[in-house]
Amino acid sequence: MDIIHDNAASLTPLAGKTIAIMGYGAQGRNQALSLRDSGVRVIIGVRPGKSFKAATEDGMEVMGVKEAAEKADIIHILLPDEKHGDVYEKEIKQGLKAGKALCCSHGFAYAFNVINPPKDVDVIMVAPKGPGTEVRRRFVEGFGCPGLISVHQNATGKARELALAIAKGLGLTRAGVLECTMKQETYEDLFGEQNVICGGITDLMECGFETLIEAGYPPEMAYFECIHEAKLIVDLIYEGGIQKMNAIISNTAEWGEYSNGEFILPHEQLKALMKESLRRIESGEFAKKWLAEAAAGAPNLNAKRAALAEHPAEITGKRIRSLFERK
Repeated sequence: MDIIHDNAASLTPLAGKTIAIMGYGAQGRNQALSLRDSGVRVIIGVRPGKSFKAATEDGMEVMGVKEAAEKADIIHILLPDEKHGDVYEKEIKQGLKAGKALCCSHGFAYAFNVINPPKDVDVIMVAPKGPGTEVRRRFVEGFGCPGLISVHQNATGKARELALAIAKGLGLTRAGVLECTMKQETYEDLFGEQNVICGGITDLMECGFETLIEAGYPPEMAYFECIHEAKLIVDLIYEGGIQKMNAIISNTAEWGEYSNGEFILPHEQLKALMKESLRRIESGEFAKKWLAEAAAGAPNLNAKRAALAEHPAEITGKRIRSLFERK
């Protein structure tokens, strides 16, 4: 894949246009601030409440979602995935006119047909590969997060240039962006979250912690070994890959990585399970179950959150972190 940099993008497609950012959470706020700093006219569409107040305090032009959709040329939906369909149908759809653009930072709603836009509007994605706070921090520092762009529907013939302009306004092209499809981004993102960076890592941490304390080791030591030190290792990999991490850890640790990794996570068995996970994502099975869970008020999600709060690793971690806080 080719990496697109700053010199291949222009802010010109945004000249004279208004972009409405729907939602003012971590991504909404930080993307809005960066686009405004880039000279783009930004309005915020949110319901009355905490987000409305925060956007107003930031000096944004704030209004309801329906009004923002009617006023905007580009409607950038940065709400939780499970909210997109309902908000689109009730408050955005009627404000869409030919030549407008729908934008997102995660293709879930389009990959799984939660939103089915009219054929006469552009549908694009501009996805920073980092949390909103990191997007903003790097923008302010004069650089940017890497990102992805996608053109799902090109009604005007200028959708790609528009996506690149938004990416430039967010500082993403300073680091570099890749072009993909909505389905590629959505499927890979869900797969990575569920199997590696969220589900996989956290389950390994909990299992390691439980194994040590059940064997009689102090929970504080188990927390340090199985959870706390993970950040140090991930930082090394982020900076220079697995080889850099291996060059810095001890020879004993590196040999343990090679000799025990296959024992604890049998490669072919793990890949078979991951392939089944990917099948559930690509088929829409996961999305269907998640949207049904959300529509029911997320009882299982809330139960999982409550159970996690009672897990010994969480209780120990809270105590450990408090001991090292600066007084």
